[in-house]
Amino acid sequence: MIQRHQRIVFWCLIACIVGMGILLAVERQRGRARIQALADATPLDAPTAMSEAVTLDLANDDDGTITANSRQIALPSEVNARARALIDHLIAEYALPGSPHPLPSGSAVAEVFLMPLPVVGYAVDTSSSATSAGGFSATVPVASTDPNALQPKEPGGELAVIDLRGTFVNQHPSGVEVESLTLLSILGTLHANLPEIEQVRFLVDGQARETLAGHADLLRTYPARDTTSGANEGQSNQ
Repeated sequence: MIQRHQRIVFWCLIACIVGMGILLAVERQRGRARIQALADATPLDAPTAMSEAVTLDLANDDDGTITANSRQIALPSEVNARARALIDHLIAEYALPGSPHPLPSGSAVAEVFLMPLPVVGYAVDTSSSATSAGGFSATVPVASTDPNALQPKEPGGELAVIDLRGTFVNQHPSGVEVESLTLLSILGTLHANLPEIEQVRFLVDGQARETLAGHADLLRTYPARDTTSGANEGQSNQ
């Protein structure tokens, strides 16, 4: 006959085994979640070169300014992948604790597509109020024979179509200034590092979307330009 203390020891061992099984299952799930979080926060394009000096145009919500900041970053060699990595590094800066322009963490860009200018089918609408407000260019569909279709400033100029992730856009803070600063910092960063990109359009999960978070227009074609505060003041005085 099994003695009482032996039964107690037996059931204690069973409880320990069950408890260890539950603990291992929980830790396994946590590990998967951490790996997924790292995958979402890291650009998918692996760098293929040594670190290089790049310029990130960083926004500050306190005074509404954008300043150029130098960083050492390893970037892919392919232009589309470089553009995507630049934007993801820019958003990663905004996700850091104490950021002056706090944004949600995680990869912001699903893909960047480049198309040579001129783009048949769209032209700048000079009569639009959007064109005169903030230096942005509204566009309208045009016939392929229209002589005013978007033209490159330099030979080889390109239009970048940035496909933003819906998970990033849906968590973006809402407000005229905060949304505008995000777009301006993206435009300025692309202009500073990839001068061949002259025009920028935005999609969200591969689809056209009216605004970023209720205010900044995502249906326009934006010029890639110097968006730092000094440059903005110079343009406003012209």
